[in-house]
Amino acid sequence: MQGFGLLLEKEIPRLRRYARALTRDATRADDLVQSCLVRALAKSHLWQPGTDLRAWLFTILHNQHVNDVRRSVREGVNIPVEDVAPVLTVQSTQGSSLQLRDLDRALERLPEEQRQVLLLVGLEGMRYEEVAVVLDVPVGTVRSRLSRGRDTLRRLMDIKIDAPAPPPGPRQPRRARAERFSAGRRAAA
Repeated sequence: MQGFGLLLEKEIPRLRRYARALTRDATRADDLVQSCLVRALAKSHLWQPGTDLRAWLFTILHNQHVNDVRRSVREGVNIPVEDVAPVLTVQSTQGSSLQLRDLDRALERLPEEQRQVLLLVGLEGMRYEEVAVVLDVPVGTVRSRLSRGRDTLRRLMDIKIDAPAPPPGPRQPRRARAERFSAGRRAAA
């Protein structure tokens, strides 16, 4: 059991990062990670040494998050007074902070299934096969959601992908280029 606990401990930062991205709230993320770890410890007899512990833990975390979301939909959403009260903030003057804010907002607007795949592949660096196991979907679905998520994210952030330059046409003789240049200068004058 001690060895299993050490393996769990190594995965906590990744679990917290994914939970924060899913919940958008540090406190709820910590609660989600804690319930995931409690469940993993209680079900440790089901994990088989030699299999991917990270994928197993992310599956538990993901399923716990889905259950929490479903429960909140059934019970209604309660908003703490602190979240509604006006808060004084200082605007950042750093461009990277603004880009991160825009990315965060764009991620919020993505459909849940696309955001999950983007976070697991992009933030956690998981392979498509691992993500498919965590989300319990085929690998093709992971690829499709990732592609659609990336396209939507680019559109939301107004990022233009440079199209490849058209191949150069036939080269004009030097004399024709000089005449065209001279004609342009005369028209400008």
